Amino acid sequence: MRIVKLTADTKANLLNDLLQRSPNNYSEYESTVNQILEDVRRNGDKALFDYTLKFDKYALNADNIRVTREEIQAAYSQLDAGLTEVIRRSAENIRAFHQKQLRTSWFEPKEDGTILGMKFTPVARAGVYVPGGKAAYPSSVLMNVIPAKVAGVEEIIMTTPPNAEGKINPGTLVAADIAGVDIIYKAGGAQAVGAMAFGTQSIPKVDKLTGPGNIFVALAKKAVYGYVGIDSIAGPSEILVLADETANPRYVAADLLSQAEHDELASAILITTSRELAQQVSQQVDTFTASLPRKDIIQKSLDNYGYILLAHSMEDAIEAANEIASEHLEILTANPYEVMTKIRNAGAIFLGEYSSEPLGDYFAGPNHILPTNGTAKFFSPLNVDDFLKKTSIISYSRQALEKVHADIETFAESEGLTAHANSIRVRFEEGSL
Repeated sequence: MRIVKLTADTKANLLNDLLQRSPNNYSEYESTVNQILEDVRRNGDKALFDYTLKFDKYALNADNIRVTREEIQAAYSQLDAGLTEVIRRSAENIRAFHQKQLRTSWFEPKEDGTILGMKFTPVARAGVYVPGGKAAYPSSVLMNVIPAKVAGVEEIIMTTPPNAEGKINPGTLVAADIAGVDIIYKAGGAQAVGAMAFGTQSIPKVDKLTGPGNIFVALAKKAVYGYVGIDSIAGPSEILVLADETANPRYVAADLLSQAEHDELASAILITTSRELAQQVSQQVDTFTASLPRKDIIQKSLDNYGYILLAHSMEDAIEAANEIASEHLEILTANPYEVMTKIRNAGAIFLGEYSSEPLGDYFAGPNHILPTNGTAKFFSPLNVDDFLKKTSIISYSRQALEKVHADIETFAESEGLTAHANSIRVRFEEGSL
């Protein structure tokens, strides 16, 4: 891996390089995606079936679009029993973590007759998109579905592309069943996003749409936002490791490569105050990469978006980490908890040498659907709140309103909204009781 000194210029260049990977920079695909979405919006099932035949080579129709209970049972028999149990244990950890995020409606009455509050209501129907083929990740099924279940969503549907024989990855089906998906549809790509956003004869319109996908899926989610709610527009995977001279270079190198293997646009960055560690990590990266099955992908990722940044001080390293706002941030320092208190921007933080990033991907419980491309500065991991609507509750008695009606009328009239002021004033006209 390249080793460069952390300066204002190198940081600016790095941030610019990373932002180039954002789905916002793939406008050449937007017209294609918009055409697909408009076709699905106008023609429903017909468009959905046509695109499935074109892209997935499967003749989809109203009779075979839904995954049957028999297909799900067959998936269990095809999956290693040990893996099924691991999925169950992972689901339990994810459910327990997200259960702690639940909030209840609250109401605050006062003696003057004022009642203010907040009512929490789950969305009625959530839709989860799950990639298919080589990009099938049962872990992401758990991460998308379980928060919705904990939130109390009445119906959760899932779409995932079939292969040419109409089959779905068995791990995906087992994870969906364990997580509690109600209906699974054989549909993928931008056309499946459109089907969930607009509704077709076979697939109902959802209120909230979540889940990862390729650039066409990401752009489709961006385009349908407003018709439905979405979680986020995910970019390529990222890891940033903050380390000092106490870090184990073998662990650091292994953790960097855990994300570089995702795809050629993945980003793996080490920021350290130790030149010796930097050199050792670079050597370990080369050693690991040479023997890993996905070495071609890893090498391209490292060549394009892999960096080892040498910082003058840990304060400079932390400042850079906050600017990068990485999806995954590992802190491998002598005092990781102290460093953690200074981190403002990160999707998930992993503390200490035994908290490597894949722990969060698969098993610990916190969600692995995380903000990417610097959006950790204003976005959060997928969570129960993403599936809850918050409604304000306001109730005033005459006594309570009488105390403040003149203030409200003054405020409204200052904005030129005299009908607003009148709506309050009429309640205190002579004879209004």
